[in-house]
Amino acid sequence: MNNESGVFNLCSRYSPLVAGVGAMLCITILARLDGLGASNLWLMASFGATMVILFGLPESPLARPANIFFGHVLTTLVGLVILTLCGVQPWSLGLAVGIAVSLMLLTNTTHPPAGANPLIVMLGGQDWNFLWSPVALGASLIIIGGVVFHRCTGRRYPVRWW
Repeated sequence: MNNESGVFNLCSRYSPLVAGVGAMLCITILARLDGLGASNLWLMASFGATMVILFGLPESPLARPANIFFGHVLTTLVGLVILTLCGVQPWSLGLAVGIAVSLMLLTNTTHPPAGANPLIVMLGGQDWNFLWSPVALGASLIIIGGVVFHRCTGRRYPVRWW
């Protein structure tokens, strides 16, 4: 089926609406998983901003699966290390965000929403389990959701994995 017919043509005409539906479905699934048990955390605020890039700008290098996954994981890791070593101080918050930004740029895994993760970790007093859930598991599910949704709507995602 080519892009000029059926659902694919409809999706390209209503791209902003389709992006919103994708974001809604992805966050709804994560929120539902979050509601299944108090010990399982699947959501964090920066995932909402990831939806804008993944569903609204899927061709962007910032939407690559490697950027989404490693951007979130690396910046969360930085927040946990700085929190453990330095606690929460104005300078340590700045240091954590600065290191996180530099690390994403150095590893070519820049994902702007992940820049908030050190602040989420430090201001929320998160522990090391936060790296696993919601971050690694949630980012993985977001990527899977993006791949499935975009393929179902006839969009090519990802353009590149890394």
